[in-house]
Amino acid sequence: MIFFSCLILSCFRAMTRISRTFGDTMQKEAVPAVSADVIFASTSSRFPSYRIGSNNQIIDAKENPKVLSMKEVVARETALLLEQQQRLSVRDLASKFEKGLAAAAKLSEEAKLREAASLEKHVLLKKLRDALESLKGRVAGRNKDDVVEAIAMVEALAVQLTQREGELIQEKAEVKKLANFLKQASQDAKKLVDEERAFARAEIENARAAVQRVEEALQEHEKMSRATGKQDLEELMKEVQEARRIIMLHQPSKVMDMEHELRALRIQLAEKSKRSLLLQKELARSKVVEDNLSNLYELDGAETLGSYLRIKPCSDIAPELSKCSIQWYRVSSEGGKKELISGACKSVYAPEPFDVGRSLQAEIIYDGQLIKLTTTGAIDPAAGLGNYVEALVRKHDVEFNVVVTQMNGVDQPSESIHVLHVGKMRMKLRKGKTAIAKEYYSSAMQLCGVRGGGNAAAQALFWLAKKGFSVVLAFESDRDRNAAIMLARRFAFDCNIMLAGPDDRTSLET
Repeated sequence: MIFFSCLILSCFRAMTRISRTFGDTMQKEAVPAVSADVIFASTSSRFPSYRIGSNNQIIDAKENPKVLSMKEVVARETALLLEQQQRLSVRDLASKFEKGLAAAAKLSEEAKLREAASLEKHVLLKKLRDALESLKGRVAGRNKDDVVEAIAMVEALAVQLTQREGELIQEKAEVKKLANFLKQASQDAKKLVDEERAFARAEIENARAAVQRVEEALQEHEKMSRATGKQDLEELMKEVQEARRIIMLHQPSKVMDMEHELRALRIQLAEKSKRSLLLQKELARSKVVEDNLSNLYELDGAETLGSYLRIKPCSDIAPELSKCSIQWYRVSSEGGKKELISGACKSVYAPEPFDVGRSLQAEIIYDGQLIKLTTTGAIDPAAGLGNYVEALVRKHDVEFNVVVTQMNGVDQPSESIHVLHVGKMRMKLRKGKTAIAKEYYSSAMQLCGVRGGGNAAAQALFWLAKKGFSVVLAFESDRDRNAAIMLARRFAFDCNIMLAGPDDRTSLET
């Protein structure tokens, strides 16, 4: 008898542990509104009649659970969903519905597992009751009473299991309803999202069409304004001419005075034309010799900052330039004042920023004869150089990579890279961490482009840092060279110092 009691207790504990495990899992994973508020009715206290078939399957399981109404729960869930729909955006609402649908699907899977476990419990209880019934007929006395008590315990356990099974069926039905509701709500939310998206696209298209109509109206108005303005101007000119004609018709004395003046001007013009013809003949005779000499050479190169000009022979009888004396000048556009460029005595000259807006003239002297070559116009500025320098002015210190080609008039064979610093207060030349020259802006400092040289003259400058120290620096490009000159002169001017080349200070002060 003790054996049977232990067997019954162990079965009861095992089923209780299983039902607790499944119950905890369902309470954690299920929707709180359904699991917390639904109340199921208990079944009758009698043991259900089961018939176990093949493979331990229950046949003709009669269930009659009494289910309470879920109107209050459904009403509360509906009110909560409506409140969330008003509070959240359409996209968030659709996301909430999708999450709820996934939770309902998971709950349905858990219910299936619970139903399978419940089926196994019924099979086990049925086998245990059959065993106890067969044992009841074999024992007597106190043992029989114990067997009867054990059968009563098994029947009570079966009743509890039936109640739990009814709760499972009811919960499964509610979960199915909730899943259908969430699925419908998710479809409605998606439909609402699509409608809002279509409405937004329609609004965007309407706005674009309105903007296009406004642009077309503005263009049409502008065309009409131009045509109207031109027509008004022509009409006004016609009215002015007509008014002048009427005034002249009503003032014949002034017309006669004007005719006498015109006659006198015609006589003076005829006399001056005769005199100009004589002067032109004399000028033609004097220019014959000069033209013969000037046709021997010509200036070759672009007349712009960043390039270089070269004196080029254009005749076989032209003397060699090495036997001639050459000097370059700046010619101002106003008054034609000529300024000598000190040191520019070579056949090649690269314009520097001081030459912009002025013409350049080269004088060639050979055997006492003077040949003048002048640029066709003023030197043009380099494109974009002004904006580049204005951007560099905002910096406190600007670095340029250079190569020292000459130092104190002596050529330097090394082509190692140096760094030239152009600052707001001083200039510095260094190689690595060693400073070769570091001087503040002063009246003794000179800076200009190289005056003479080969094709690289447009990329080199002359810097007299202090008395007894001068260098010729070659830059990576003509743009960097001209920017460095303009930047240094700008910073020096802020320090009340005019930074120029040799013998250029007098012309700057004047």
